[in-house]
Amino acid sequence: VSRIWSDPESEFTKSTIEKFLTEKGNDHNFSDPYTPQQNGVFERSNRTLAEATRSLQNFANLPLYLWAESASTSCFTQNRSIINQRLKMTPYEAMNGRKPSISFLHVFGCRCFIKNNRDQLTKFQPKADEVIFLGYSKKSNAYRVLNHQNRGPEESFDVTFDDKFFLEFWPNSCYNLD
Repeated sequence: VSRIWSDPESEFTKSTIEKFLTEKGNDHNFSDPYTPQQNGVFERSNRTLAEATRSLQNFANLPLYLWAESASTSCFTQNRSIINQRLKMTPYEAMNGRKPSISFLHVFGCRCFIKNNRDQLTKFQPKADEVIFLGYSKKSNAYRVLNHQNRGPEESFDVTFDDKFFLEFWPNSCYNLD
């Protein structure tokens, strides 16, 4: 490697990196900031992920502190849907050798219900809590939801989705297949 090309962000302009490259006899060139024409493949895929995250966050009208949940869900769905032009398959297919199942995907931010697992429910306490769907677990086949009772995200297998409510609430959305 004789020449390194990067964006002019602070992590690439530190004096230690410059000193190391000078010692090795390498040139360090910088692209112009805010010019997508000069961005590499990684920068474009990162921008695609950021745009999807922003869209999920705005569409679901969730608080900004949940941006990591929407970023995780964006990455999860893009790995199962965006096809790599060189490989002619999704990243999931490349890693696992089979097409992904998408039958379990649901609308980010939709209303759903989880089974109330509290001890000693009284006769008239609800058997389910209303929650907001945030995404998919990284460790298991569970769903991640925002539970207002516990004031934070949690994972659960016992989730019932209210898709009809969502389609009635957003009649002109892209999810309405009628």
